[in-house]
Amino acid sequence: MKVALVAVVSLLLVAPVAASASDDAELHRYAERTWASFDAMTDPGSGLPADVLESDGTRSVQTSTTNIGAYMWSAVAARRLGIISRRELVARLTRTVTTLEQMERYRDTGQFYNWYDHRTGAKLTSWPPHPEDEFHPILSSVDNAWLAVGLKIVAGDVPELARRAGALYRAMNFGFYYRPDENRVLFHFRPDDPAASPCCYDTVVSESRIVDYIGIGRGQLPAKEYFGRWRTFPDTCEYSFQETKPVGQWRRYLGVDVFEGAYRYAGIQLVPSWGGSMFEALMPALFVPEERWAPDSWGGNHPRTVQAQIHHGLSEARYGYWGFSPSNKPEGDYGAWGVDGAGMDPNGMPSNEDATLVDHGFAGCPNRPAKPDPAPSAYANGVVTPHAAFLALRYAPNQALANLRRLAGSFPGLFGKWGFRDSVNVQTGRVSSAYLSLDQGMIMAALGNALGDDVLRHAFADASLERALRPVIGLERFTLGGG
Repeated sequence: MKVALVAVVSLLLVAPVAASASDDAELHRYAERTWASFDAMTDPGSGLPADVLESDGTRSVQTSTTNIGAYMWSAVAARRLGIISRRELVARLTRTVTTLEQMERYRDTGQFYNWYDHRTGAKLTSWPPHPEDEFHPILSSVDNAWLAVGLKIVAGDVPELARRAGALYRAMNFGFYYRPDENRVLFHFRPDDPAASPCCYDTVVSESRIVDYIGIGRGQLPAKEYFGRWRTFPDTCEYSFQETKPVGQWRRYLGVDVFEGAYRYAGIQLVPSWGGSMFEALMPALFVPEERWAPDSWGGNHPRTVQAQIHHGLSEARYGYWGFSPSNKPEGDYGAWGVDGAGMDPNGMPSNEDATLVDHGFAGCPNRPAKPDPAPSAYANGVVTPHAAFLALRYAPNQALANLRRLAGSFPGLFGKWGFRDSVNVQTGRVSSAYLSLDQGMIMAALGNALGDDVLRHAFADASLERALRPVIGLERFTLGGG
């Protein structure tokens, strides 16, 4: 099985096979239904999407900056695919931009708070699902970055809104989050207690690297900041808390020493995310052509991430399906799903509700012996998230489409008038009741790029970003071996 996985990864290092006309028609149907969920979750007055749309049509009160960005880029994708007209696109996004212009931001940073009432754009001071809980308004670096992605795409693709969306984008200062002593950016900033602001994003295979890309691209972060994050933690006993012992060596980029670590998983080497989930690794690549700008790092790692997920779902756990990423749980609330062996978190993200984990140990260090891998039968109640398969479309289009067909055909209610619900327990068949705007936004971005000639990448990763960012990320060589 390991040999087979290495062979599949080698095939994926070349350009993906073009989709057939029938495949395109199927993907377009997925896009139409997914866009319908945004239509249902967006307030017609404010132009803001809810965080969660329930299957009965009810919407959450709260929305986030990420959700708003996702709605904007999804609208651009929907127009490119002919799902909505140019007139509707402009009308919808005019409402959204008008509300954004009126929403409270923090002082002169141009940074938005993380949570707002999607009906009015008012900043939340309590958490609507549980108003009795302690709640502190924060500024999230990564969520503001996803809003910035949406604004930049609108500014580049919708001339009628270019000035207004561009002004909001240009006002956002991501250098605000930078901590020079750490050479990293904050998770978030708490205006009511700045000392309680947690530092910092410290892994590179993370959706949060979009902050680096925007900040470096705009000259708000030094180029060396990109190399302040761990690839893996080092291979010494001091770092034996991580999932397993990495292989690798130290290299130096822009004056920063970087441990170019990688994990061995199922016969290949890959640079892991923290949790082994798909969105950590692949969400930024929806907007930045990482595999072209950084062929010696992301160009090899992205296909390996996808094939690790496929291997886990079909061979290691034998679910018959694959795609593991944080999502709404089939039972409600939120769950973090991933491939444990391809993530650094020693406590998982597991791929199932029974939290089955692996432990390959940390050779040469006390109290970290390797343990036998669980049998496939131990992986009860696996949870598959459709948006993870859509993220794989660029790297494994035939496998992703086949997986989505199986999911849609096997679990009643998973795919319907608003597209794919957020997750399914593939043992019980229980389907999540919710659609999350973030996850629907990843699906729309993947489909817009697949069917619309990389419309979102072209709008976001323009010549100015390429000039600033490509020479930085293109320097690096991950420790991926020959597999």
